[in-house]
Amino acid sequence: MNHVLPMMNSTGATYRLMRGEARHARFPAAVDTVFASALMMRYVSALLTNPINHRKEMPVSTPITELKPALIWKHFHGLTQQPRPSKKEEKVIAYLKALVTELGYSYSMDACGNMLVRKPATPGFENAPTVLIQGHVDMVCEKNKGTEHDFDNDPIQTIIDGDWVRARGTTLGADNGIGVAAALAVLEAKDLAHPPMEFLFTIDEETGLTGAKGLKAGFVNADIMLNLDSEEDGALYVGCSGGMDSAGVLALTFENAPAGYSALEITVSGLKGGHSGLDIHTGRGNAIRFLVRALSAFAKDTDVRLASISGGSKRNAIPREAECVVYVPAAAAPAIIEKSTTLTALFLNEIGSVEPTLLLAARATEGSGKVIAAEQVRTLIDVLHALPHGVLKMSADIPGLVETSTNLATVTMDGNTLTIGTSQRSSVESEKFDAVDHVTAVLRLAGLNVVLGDGYPGWKPNMQSLALKVTRDSYKQLYGVDPEIKAIHAGLECGLIGEVYPKMDMISFGPTIMGAHSPDECLQISTVDKFWNLVVRVLENTAKNAAA
Repeated sequence: MNHVLPMMNSTGATYRLMRGEARHARFPAAVDTVFASALMMRYVSALLTNPINHRKEMPVSTPITELKPALIWKHFHGLTQQPRPSKKEEKVIAYLKALVTELGYSYSMDACGNMLVRKPATPGFENAPTVLIQGHVDMVCEKNKGTEHDFDNDPIQTIIDGDWVRARGTTLGADNGIGVAAALAVLEAKDLAHPPMEFLFTIDEETGLTGAKGLKAGFVNADIMLNLDSEEDGALYVGCSGGMDSAGVLALTFENAPAGYSALEITVSGLKGGHSGLDIHTGRGNAIRFLVRALSAFAKDTDVRLASISGGSKRNAIPREAECVVYVPAAAAPAIIEKSTTLTALFLNEIGSVEPTLLLAARATEGSGKVIAAEQVRTLIDVLHALPHGVLKMSADIPGLVETSTNLATVTMDGNTLTIGTSQRSSVESEKFDAVDHVTAVLRLAGLNVVLGDGYPGWKPNMQSLALKVTRDSYKQLYGVDPEIKAIHAGLECGLIGEVYPKMDMISFGPTIMGAHSPDECLQISTVDKFWNLVVRVLENTAKNAAA
């Protein structure tokens, strides 16, 4: 049941949206009265429609190492203590090397930096198919504004909140830390019945699938792969989308800000963000698009000269924050600040049910005294307005599956160079390239130079898969119901690994993770137990079925 719980602190009101998972957002104390009143009306409405006991539910500080099953939570905690940003996996790999050695196993490293460990079969099951458990060691590093955290050095601070584990103001790293933790738990466990095992820990999945792309034939020898990088309890994934990045680059020309103009900082904040594949169909707001709409609205009333702009931070995340610095006639500055409150209310009217904490704000700031040439600003605003964002096509074969989408992901400035980053996904290769052509056509029409990434392939479903049969049967044995069979609108490493090992049978599953790639990320405790039991049963059934 959805309900809203208000809590007060020194910075203002914190409104908490509960949908099983924790959602937090803060509003500054200086929020306009009209805006605050509108929020209070939403809260009162929630009280009237949800007549339940509205008590405060504060996070509990119990260590996650006290959770059950103890072995998997021990290893997940260990991973949270290791800095592991994408492309900076040296510390977590060193940790894994030491751990594997301590457990009495050897490891191999490939030229790309992927790590492989082997474990012999339980006696009697040596002739069963070799099963590979695969996960990636890196994590998306996102934090809320105001959160002090150095992802290169600091451990993740975990919090137990009811049935959920989350982090204090940062991404949790359950994607894919919980999958790696399960692999380590299997490696350590002495009481499991299992076939010959391999464990593949790949690097840099989140910012380019670098580890999977660099994998070479002959490094692994498994017959079946369990990819533990899915995020929904009760679902088995048998396919994924391919993807490609498309960027537009514009060389900027600067000039002096006009005399008598004042600098303002315009910010969009409070959005949920999320995974650009898994969450693209949810209708979540794109901070870059709201910022561009605000700039267009301001420009209708007065001359607006853009000095800088930035938004988003990751190619595979829906941008949840964006900001810019503009120069406007000094006399017009108060009206711009006031209009930002009006626009916040307007945007909330459009998207408040999905993004109740969206906030557009304007404040005076110190500018550099330089602005982008006016004709380039018009081009920039037009192209950002014209670029598509969101679902382009739903699958006609799998109900509810997004087939093709595009994400307006980032806007960055580096000196005199501005770059617009986008990403396209599709489970149909021809549609992926069509989406790329759509985006690049808009960029080229605006006069931007287009830069394309290498892209990665999808994973075509095989409904006759042995891995699917064993995993589906195992789930039903454990829980008495059939799991859902799905494809995912995201780039699992299965597609790339399948290119190198086309005969390898693959399945992907995992516990429930919400808000991946954002500081809202949380891991459902009760599903971790189910996930672990399923991993154990799949290994047991694979071994025993072969021996029968």
